[in-house]
Amino acid sequence: MTRPTDDEVKHSAARQSYPEDRFDRLQQSGRVGAHRVTARPRYIWQYLIAGLLGFAVLTTIGILVVQNTGGSGKLPLTSSGTSSGSAQPSVTAELDPEATIAILNGTPTENLAAALDQIVTSEEWGKIQFSGSAATTDVDISAVFYSNPDDEAAAAGLAEKLGGVSTYTSDEYAEYDVRLVVLLGADYSGPGLEEAAQMTEGSADNATDADADADAEADGEEAPARETNPDTGLEINPETGLDIDPATGWDIDPATGFPIDPATGAPTDPAVGGSVSG
Repeated sequence: MTRPTDDEVKHSAARQSYPEDRFDRLQQSGRVGAHRVTARPRYIWQYLIAGLLGFAVLTTIGILVVQNTGGSGKLPLTSSGTSSGSAQPSVTAELDPEATIAILNGTPTENLAAALDQIVTSEEWGKIQFSGSAATTDVDISAVFYSNPDDEAAAAGLAEKLGGVSTYTSDEYAEYDVRLVVLLGADYSGPGLEEAAQMTEGSADNATDADADADAEADGEEAPARETNPDTGLEINPETGLDIDPATGWDIDPATGFPIDPATGAPTDPAVGGSVSG
């Protein structure tokens, strides 16, 4: 048996000279040294590319949506029917003197349709088949309507003569059985306004003369004699020089032979109740 050396005896004696504490009772563990978490590589460039691609896709979708909305999101001129507007005609404007036309006055201006009727006829811009009041007098936009695409050039030509109003395709006026329908609105500034005012003043003068004659007859006074047309035997209106229809008291249109309605300024067939053209 080997005996301990003097150094071992001294070290053992020195170790036994201290009391046991909590550090002498540490549990054994297999972990040695510090354990650090390995840093993972950051792929920032991948997120950047993904963001750019997403932005490009969303931008493309947005452009397509705006284009589709712009093509079909136009407000129609009226609440019903099919109509599409075109401020700038896609064809060359070409006036057609043979085009049948209806004129509708959608304004409170009296005799506007009748005045334009006479202008279109005298200037040979077309053939008037009807002229009168529209269903309402609060129309805002003046326009020339046509239903047949072949009449686009004729509609554009007439629109230019009327001060550059818009043209539209529409099937809403098929009842008039014409190629072109002129709807006069509050924005109308074309020909016929001055003529309508003159016709309205003339109608007022005629009404005043008629009232004066009626008052004279009621008072027992003899009404002033009026000139008579020797060819027809009818009285002549001194203001217009036209024969007076004895049934209605209206002036007679020499071209058609029908009395002229003071409200519209257009020749009217009493049997039909609508305007006629010569």
